[in-house]
Amino acid sequence: MTLVDELASYRPADEREAAMTAEIIAFLRAHGDAYERTQRRGHITASAWIVDVDRTHALLTHHRKLGRWLQLGGHVDGERDTRAAALREAREESGLQAIVPLTAGIYDVDVHVIPAQRDEAEHKHYDIRFAFEANRFAPLIVSDESHALAWVELSELERDKADESVTRLARKTQHLGGRLREGV
Repeated sequence: MTLVDELASYRPADEREAAMTAEIIAFLRAHGDAYERTQRRGHITASAWIVDVDRTHALLTHHRKLGRWLQLGGHVDGERDTRAAALREAREESGLQAIVPLTAGIYDVDVHVIPAQRDEAEHKHYDIRFAFEANRFAPLIVSDESHALAWVELSELERDKADESVTRLARKTQHLGGRLREGV
């Protein structure tokens, strides 16, 4: 199944997410190089929303370039299996190896603008997000892409004025069921 097919069958949480889903589908259809960083308008990225077994905490990274607390994830670098890319990014950015998928499909989507950096013009990230579970007490290793990692209590995110897309992920967490064991 292609990413366009997966997105077409995805059920967005609200009108804003539905609009972002449609934008990603249109972007994929218009750009054969959508999975490559060389696509200057933007590119597909993949993220991992990692929660603990109790669904009370999420693992966030304090992103070095953006200076904000966000879910783990990043560029797919040509990988068309966005779930595999999200899992790879999660392992690289946290040091965790025991990360279990919680949903069979896409968990969330987001389109956001990345500001211009020294060597990059402003562009969009068309982010495909997946839900995972990990042990909150397992040791973490901070990568060079972040300042810090932290398990943050979900109830604190809105109070601490976290990024809107992160609070949307947190709101969706209440709908996560138990661990998927097969078919993932």
